[in-house]
Amino acid sequence: MLAESRQELPPDGALPGTLQFEQKADGFRAIVFARADLVQVQSRQGTDLTPAFPGIAHAAAARLDQGLVLDGELVVPHEGKLDFSELQHRARRRGRGAAEAAQQQPAYLIVFEILETASTELVARPYRERRAILVDLFDREVLTAPYVLCPATADRATALEWLDPVWGAAGIEGVVVKGSEQRYAMGKRGWLKVRARTTAEAVIGGVTGAAASPSTLLLARYDASWRLRSSASRRPRRCARPRR
Repeated sequence: MLAESRQELPPDGALPGTLQFEQKADGFRAIVFARADLVQVQSRQGTDLTPAFPGIAHAAAARLDQGLVLDGELVVPHEGKLDFSELQHRARRRGRGAAEAAQQQPAYLIVFEILETASTELVARPYRERRAILVDLFDREVLTAPYVLCPATADRATALEWLDPVWGAAGIEGVVVKGSEQRYAMGKRGWLKVRARTTAEAVIGGVTGAAASPSTLLLARYDASWRLRSSASRRPRRCARPRR
């Protein structure tokens, strides 16, 4: 299931059933297969990520008797936040390098959907049933690290808090909205995604393309020492502190 981007949280009734909100982590979307005939970590585009994330694959192999197919977000925590650049670097590793990285800085799968268990497809079940099955697997510790249950709530106020820039600094880039009665329709856009937004003032030093629709901008901002920094200069010049 894919998500359609929105500017703000939708009103009640926008999706089948009551609205359910999940944190959207900044990572790689991945499907994990833990079947007797298949153990694989697969990207949204179908790329086999198993060699790059051996820790995730090894944990899946230990749960073959459950016959699980999980949908989630691959992430790599670093210094108190989710590090997307490190995740990209990890995705290119193979062999010994991937194994060492899995030991030194493990990747995790934040699981938000379950598509199959015990060889029973769940895609036709409503979200509330799929979620209850998933929560039960974590409660019974069938699923443990490196698998993590995605935080979810039906409370709109909590979802709005998750859109705060403070969460963005930790690697939570927004909220995914689902309907409690929604089926999982593979390949279709049925969920809604709202990204957190952060604004900041900057000085425009140059523009390429049309002014009404520029191609690129040269921007500069003041740092904590009130030095004006831009992407065009490695030696920022000191400027007078702007008056409020």
